[in-house]
Amino acid sequence: MLQRPLKNGRARCDLCSQRCVLEPGDRGLCAVRENRDGVLYSLVFDRVAALNLDPVEKKPLFHFLPGSQTLSLATQGCNLSCLFCQNAELSQGPKLGRPISGQKISPEEIVAEASEQGAASISYTYSEPTVFFELMLETSRLAAAQGLKNIMVSNGFQSPECLQALGPHIQAANIDLKAFSRKFYHEQCGARLEPVLDNLRAMRSLGWWLEVTTLVIPGLNDSEAELGDLAGFLAQELGAHTPWHVSRFRPSYRLQHLPPTPLATLERAVEIGRGRGLEHVYLGNVPGHRFGDTFCPGCGRVLIARRGFAVAGMFMDHGACPGCGRAVAGVWDGQGAAVLA
Repeated sequence: MLQRPLKNGRARCDLCSQRCVLEPGDRGLCAVRENRDGVLYSLVFDRVAALNLDPVEKKPLFHFLPGSQTLSLATQGCNLSCLFCQNAELSQGPKLGRPISGQKISPEEIVAEASEQGAASISYTYSEPTVFFELMLETSRLAAAQGLKNIMVSNGFQSPECLQALGPHIQAANIDLKAFSRKFYHEQCGARLEPVLDNLRAMRSLGWWLEVTTLVIPGLNDSEAELGDLAGFLAQELGAHTPWHVSRFRPSYRLQHLPPTPLATLERAVEIGRGRGLEHVYLGNVPGHRFGDTFCPGCGRVLIARRGFAVAGMFMDHGACPGCGRAVAGVWDGQGAAVLA
């Protein structure tokens, strides 16, 4: 799907904003879509490389059916080449010439497994779900028919055509906004910033519940000015109710020489986000920190207490603070009804 035939057996992939033009026999930058005689084929449609039952908080989604379980799946492959990839074995392997691996599992089997496990949703996550678009699309259609919600955890580098195709089938997303710098996206990710910003706006207009994550990397995207500009974009363009997760970097892939993010840097990022008007800023990859809890944006009382990815207590009244009555933005019930502040 989402391809255009060109002359002399070439074809253009319109799945993501890379817009790869492939000669016969070539693979795209994701390394999992191949031109065979002028037609592009997915090499991972039925090759599920990871399948786990997770708390939805692990995505992370803190305002979408908190305390529920989500069946999480991925294939190999990614359309970005982030030097700091936290899951490189899964996402970058095909680019490194390793064989594409995974278990053959059909969309019907995935949905059946989610129902049997008591999951409230299915999450397309771990690697980059854009590269297994066909599997995500078919599974999400079947999941909706069974009353399951669909979650996409993504780098946000889709094409507009891809987003429109997914629009009716996805209910929530967590998007990595990796930095607020064109240079960072070019040098560290092999991508561009602008399509991600455009897609965040588009996802908001599609009505998805949206949360955003930024992995804060020492010396690369942790300046006060950049964090402030990023937080300002979220507040102004997506709304002050948009949850922002600032997560701790751990040395990985090709940036193993860098140190982990200092806790003080993450705490400063939380304060910067709040200072720019965001109501819900969370600190990630630091289990047990108080900035993992949800606070009322009105009176400041704890509304959801967390211990790591587990919900330790919920203290809301139908999506509102029981103290001051302030509505808290989120999707709090199984029917998917969003409460917007």
